[in-house]
Amino acid sequence: MKSYFVDLHIHIGRTEKGQAVKISAANNLTFRNIAHESAVRKGMDVVGIIDCHSPSVQEEIMDNLSRGEMVELEGGGIRYRDTTILLGSEIEVRDPGMGPAHLLAYLPTLTAMQDFTGWMKRHMKNVELSSQRIYVTARTLQEEVICRGGIMIPAHIFTPHKSVYGSATRHMADLLDLSQLAGVELGLSADSAMAGLIAELDPFTFVTNSDAHSLPKIGREYNKLKLAEPTFQEVVKALKREDGRAVEANYGLNPRLGKYHRTYCSVCHEVLEDETIVVERCSQCGSHKMVRGVMDRIHAIADRAEPFYPSYRPPYHFQVPMEYIPGLGPKKLALLLDRFGTEMNVLHHAAPEALVDAVGADIASYLIAAREGQLELEVGGGGKYGRVKNHS
Repeated sequence: MKSYFVDLHIHIGRTEKGQAVKISAANNLTFRNIAHESAVRKGMDVVGIIDCHSPSVQEEIMDNLSRGEMVELEGGGIRYRDTTILLGSEIEVRDPGMGPAHLLAYLPTLTAMQDFTGWMKRHMKNVELSSQRIYVTARTLQEEVICRGGIMIPAHIFTPHKSVYGSATRHMADLLDLSQLAGVELGLSADSAMAGLIAELDPFTFVTNSDAHSLPKIGREYNKLKLAEPTFQEVVKALKREDGRAVEANYGLNPRLGKYHRTYCSVCHEVLEDETIVVERCSQCGSHKMVRGVMDRIHAIADRAEPFYPSYRPPYHFQVPMEYIPGLGPKKLALLLDRFGTEMNVLHHAAPEALVDAVGADIASYLIAAREGQLELEVGGGGKYGRVKNHS
C-alpha cells in the first residue's frame, strides 16, 4: 500500500481543435494539458478529468491512446507518465419540486464512458457541453452510472448554486438513493466539521477537490488516498473503505477562503461575517437580495449542535494554495518548481531552510505558516474568494 495525492474534479475548457466544452473554463484546459500539468507541475498521482462524456473530448482521448502517449489500465483509468486519469462527467439534475443539483459520475473505461454518452444524448440538449441538465430523475441517472460499472459522488454539496443541499433539498435522501453513492464532495466553502453537523452524511466518505476551471487551480483542494496501485478500482475501494484502502486525509481551503462561505448582500456588497445566522434580510442595509452562504445554510439545516466525527473520517487539513501566497508570483513559483519539482513537494516535503534559500524568508514564512494552518485570512462570500492577510 502507498499514499497517493488525488484531485477528482478538473474541468475541460475546450478541445485542442477549439470545440467549447466548459464555457466558464480556460481555453487551454484541454485533456492533454490537464494531464501534463497534473503530472509535471502539480505532482498529482490521480486526477478526475470531468467532461469526458463530450464526444469531441473522447476523440482526443482516442488520439492520445493511439499515439501511445497514454494507455488504458487494466484496473480502470488512463495512465499518462506517473499520473492516472479517471474519466468523469458533471451532470445537472432537477427533480420535480426541487432546485438544481450537480452530480459527478466516473466510469472505469473509455468504452463505458462512450456508452454512457450514447444514453445521455437521448435525454440532454447538448451532450458536447459540461454540466448540462439531463431530463431524467436523479435516481434514474444513478442507475445508468452504476450499471456501467461507474460510481457517483454529489458535487460541492453545500454551494448556493446547483448543489444537493444548497439549492435542491434539505435531505439528500429525497433526491438520491444513498446506498448507491460512493462518497460526497464537500466543496471549497465547507470542511468536515461543518458537514459533521448533518447526521445524514455520517456514513459517507468525504472528498475535497479543486473544481478547477484553469490550469493553476488544479490541486487547490485534494485528498491523500491509501491504495495498492493508482487505478479506478482501487480508488473505488478507498471511497468504500474496503480491504485496507482508505481516504487518509482531505486537504482543502480553509472555508473562510471559499467564495460562498458567508452570506453576501447583493445591494450593499457586504459579506455578513457576524455570528448570527442571516435568515430574512441584510443586517447592514435591510435588503432581501442575498446570496446565502454555505456556513449559514448548514446551520439552517443542521440536526446537531456539535460536529460528529466517526472513526473512519480522515483528518481535514487546511491547505492554502500557492497562488494565494502574497508575493509568490510566476517567477518565484518557477524557482520553487525548479528546486523541488512539483507543488506537492513544495507544500508537503520541502524543508523550511530550503524554502528560505529558494525564495527568501518572507515568502517562505507564508508557506510554512500555510503548512501549519496559521495564516490569517479574510472571509469570502457572494462569489468572491477570501484572501490571505499580509504580514503587518
